[in-house]
Amino acid sequence: MNTLYPLEWLDTLILHSLNPNKTDLTVLSNIDIAGISESVKIEAEKIQIRLKNEIFLLVKKRQIRLQVRKYHSNLIYLLDSSVDHKKNKVFKNNDLAKVLNLVISTVDELLSFVENRFSQYLSLDERVPITYLIVSKKELMLKLSTLEDLQLELEQDRSTIGIVINELSNSIQSSNEKASFRQIMYNRLLLKRLSEASYNDDLNSTFSTLDKILIEMNFNCKKFVDTLIAKLSRNSNNDDDYSEKLNTLLCSYKDFNQLFSNERITFDPMMQNIKTTIDNWFNYEILYYERQIRQIINEQIPTSETSNKSNDKVECILSTDQMALILRASDESRVLKARSMNLVFKTIIPFLSTPFKRDLSYHSVRTKSYNAEDRDKEIAIQTLKKIIEKIKTY
Repeated sequence: MNTLYPLEWLDTLILHSLNPNKTDLTVLSNIDIAGISESVKIEAEKIQIRLKNEIFLLVKKRQIRLQVRKYHSNLIYLLDSSVDHKKNKVFKNNDLAKVLNLVISTVDELLSFVENRFSQYLSLDERVPITYLIVSKKELMLKLSTLEDLQLELEQDRSTIGIVINELSNSIQSSNEKASFRQIMYNRLLLKRLSEASYNDDLNSTFSTLDKILIEMNFNCKKFVDTLIAKLSRNSNNDDDYSEKLNTLLCSYKDFNQLFSNERITFDPMMQNIKTTIDNWFNYEILYYERQIRQIINEQIPTSETSNKSNDKVECILSTDQMALILRASDESRVLKARSMNLVFKTIIPFLSTPFKRDLSYHSVRTKSYNAEDRDKEIAIQTLKKIIEKIKTY
């Protein structure tokens, strides 16, 4: 036997000796079949020893990785070939069927040996063996069926879980013989997270527990993304004017930015990450509402009263960013009380100016309060400290 290829004997047996397209298997006697069965057991032990010796002689990780992946791929090919042989009617013979089943079992054990012993050198994008896939499919479909029993309080969540079940079912069933370890692992992890979660949601929260899990797992299925966007649109459309709509949208955007999404995993590698898609949607929506508000302001005809007000502005030495921080903090700490933060800015900003700009947009100033830089925070804090020191002198 060529010692440079430890799988040579097994390769010859599967691709030639037990290949019904190349060999007349009907001429094999019971003695021949018994001899093959005995040899399979002996060779399996030899192959494991040869693989270990060959791989342990290598020093560089790159060489080990290439060698491990080479043998792993070859074993998958031999396993698939053995399973394919089994479809031939010649293996209806009990004795031949037994020896082929033994070969399939042996190759499967060798694959497990390589995967367990050298897992760190295998790629998750490797195609899973057919036997592993069959078992995994049954396991995943069983776990998937339990999702139908989840007690979800929100109607939106019940619709969403229906999408998840349908998409996962299609993914699992359509994988056929080309599923990768990465795909199987993703489905298994997602089902685990969904089945173990507690769905006691705050009805006023922008995102439900189910939404958060799917965003965290980067479940970038188009139907779910569309459903999530529709939900966010409804939230902002409930408000009466563009300013309130924008305020709701910005609050939702703030909540969204605080959510974690693992972009190293994904449901559909061909689609954009869910964080990127939703983030782009928020940016376009915010830009649209800002333009609508500017247009409304520009269309308003100034009266004599507003003209007089424009001349009675108080100049503030702070920048609009620093001014925005103080007003936002005053609202959220309830020093200033109004129906909404938007009203605080809308009421105060028109009477303020800066050394560099006389007419300020209350909407623009309020928007800047959500994107504060460290330098602006520090100046705002120092300004408040200056006021405190002044009060102490009274």
